[in-house]
Amino acid sequence: MIETERLIIRPWRERDRAPYFALNADPEVRRYLGPAQCRAESDAALDRQEAAQAAHGHCFWALDRRGDGALIGFCGLLSGKAPIEGKVEIGWRLGRAYWQQGYAREAAEACLAWGWANLSAPAIYAITVPANTASWGLMERLGMQRVPDGDFDYPELPEGDPLRQHITYAIDRP
Repeated sequence: MIETERLIIRPWRERDRAPYFALNADPEVRRYLGPAQCRAESDAALDRQEAAQAAHGHCFWALDRRGDGALIGFCGLLSGKAPIEGKVEIGWRLGRAYWQQGYAREAAEACLAWGWANLSAPAIYAITVPANTASWGLMERLGMQRVPDGDFDYPELPEGDPLRQHITYAIDRP
């Protein structure tokens, strides 16, 4: 568990499934990720996070607000998929009610610090679509830099899908 001034970043619990589904069912939250998820898809995604935690000791962790214990989203570190396979990826997703309040940055800074203290990775990466200016803007505020040759087409999305093109950012170990 990681604690910040306003947040608790922790492994997932069974009771997180309903609020996690609400997050994944919101079309605005999923705007740059793909269609809203049904409950089975959301549960499968949470199962993958739990499996990553069990296998590697980290995942995209649950993100609770300290004041009231509300699950506001997730933030954490994963072993990246292609094309950043074998590298550590940082990611975050928050419910709309929690946007533009500094929660994502606070959580991401804490997760980066955890990564540097607990993993041997020489760098940590993040990916998003070019249109997601809020996400890559946060990457830049975290000190991440765009990887010049890191643009790629997301392999699971078909030609012509507006979410297929991705950009990559990275931050080197301090």
